[in-house]
Amino acid sequence: MPHVLALDQGTTSSRALVFDRRGRARGAAQHEFAQHFPRPGWVEHDPRDLWETTRRSALGALAQARVPGRDLAAIGITNQRETTLLWDRRTGRPLHRAIVWQDRRTADACAQLKRRGLELLFRRKTGLLLDPYFSGTKLAWLLDHVPGARRRAERGELAFGTVDTWLLWQLTDGRIHATDVSNASRTLLLNLRTGDWDAELLKLLRIPREVLPEVRDSSGHFGEVTSVPALRGVPITGIAGDQQAALFGQACFRPGMAKNTYGTGCFLLLHTGVKPVVSKNNLLTTIAWRIGGKTEYALEGSVFIGGAVVQWLRDGLGLIARSVDVEKLASRVPDNGGVYLVPAFTGLGAPHWDADARGLITGLTRGSNAGHLARAALESIAYQSADLLEAMHADAGLRLRELRVDGGASTNDALMQFQSDLLRVPVVRPHTTETTALGAAYLAGLAAGVWKTRDEIALLWSADRTFKPKASSAAMHHMQTEWQRAVARARSGAGR
Repeated sequence: MPHVLALDQGTTSSRALVFDRRGRARGAAQHEFAQHFPRPGWVEHDPRDLWETTRRSALGALAQARVPGRDLAAIGITNQRETTLLWDRRTGRPLHRAIVWQDRRTADACAQLKRRGLELLFRRKTGLLLDPYFSGTKLAWLLDHVPGARRRAERGELAFGTVDTWLLWQLTDGRIHATDVSNASRTLLLNLRTGDWDAELLKLLRIPREVLPEVRDSSGHFGEVTSVPALRGVPITGIAGDQQAALFGQACFRPGMAKNTYGTGCFLLLHTGVKPVVSKNNLLTTIAWRIGGKTEYALEGSVFIGGAVVQWLRDGLGLIARSVDVEKLASRVPDNGGVYLVPAFTGLGAPHWDADARGLITGLTRGSNAGHLARAALESIAYQSADLLEAMHADAGLRLRELRVDGGASTNDALMQFQSDLLRVPVVRPHTTETTALGAAYLAGLAAGVWKTRDEIALLWSADRTFKPKASSAAMHHMQTEWQRAVARARSGAGR
């Protein structure tokens, strides 16, 4: 039976999983690495840590699966998106630590571009907002602040990449400098319609084209491993950013299919088809993947505080000892007792994009207790996700038939049931919750012939549990109205 190795390089750790032809994980390994915070709002990673933990994880997963490298059909890569690296093409030595997607050092640069009236241009061409979140202004910062970097980049001596490009470079001993369209679409530099770097945007950010990687399909031959003896000769045939990989791993192959990843935050992606949908509701338009030269698109919305609100109950308030205890605490009360919690601890993400909003609890009475607060916290995750889907429906005009879910908080049955009640559609949790790594494996396996078609992959997807709406529409409408009132107060500053 052929096997595929998926390399899943994340924000706090690197993981690797070996999948068989039935999409089952046969071996896995994971290694954490250091986070660096040189100044307030700055977040960095050592590029060598990203590579070394990925390499060690790959070898560990092979050992656990008892699969020798020579028996691998392919390798797929998925990664934390937007994180930005710059290195010397000749030596492979990084010129600076990687600037992580969470980093906010380019906020002033983004504000200046907005003042010049350029946001609509960037939005129209890239589908993104002018925000430090994305890679373009990070790269511009490196070229401006690393001595001599801009001149060297113009001479073709330097290479830029997101994490996928860095790992591909390392695996191939610097022979391949490339990325896939899903990662490229998160840089503020890629034209969504042409699928290539945009000359006008490069000029505005003063980025020489010579520093950029080649943009390729998400499923296809990128190169072969030469730097790791145990993997030498194995083809690398799939690359996608983590959220797009999860969409693929959830087999959301048709317009109108959506997945939501419930992690520290929540990332909701809706497949919109072969034409980009320009959002009028502050969502992001992004490339889902490109296969066989055919590009497919998605709308994306992010919730800043998802599962992190449960961590706040645990660490900030001490209401629970473990995150998993929140469901039991919430079940002590029959409903939220009129209590609503807006977890705008770091502002609000899509569709509001309100950095000035602050956390707020409303509806407290003398009868309110810890159970009500726990229930309100869980419900806030579902409300925020429902707000995203409402915005997506308004933008795309697509009817959602079900929501496929993954991530740590998706194991919370009470939360998933409430999400279904709010959306009035089934919420489906799959048997395999490692959807990000699985998506990378599927993309690689398609190109390597492990799976012939996406229809074959779709048949491997199966539900662990389906949550169907139970509560009345009237009750849900009333609760959503109260939630919107609470959000309005959090945005107006009523809680400060």
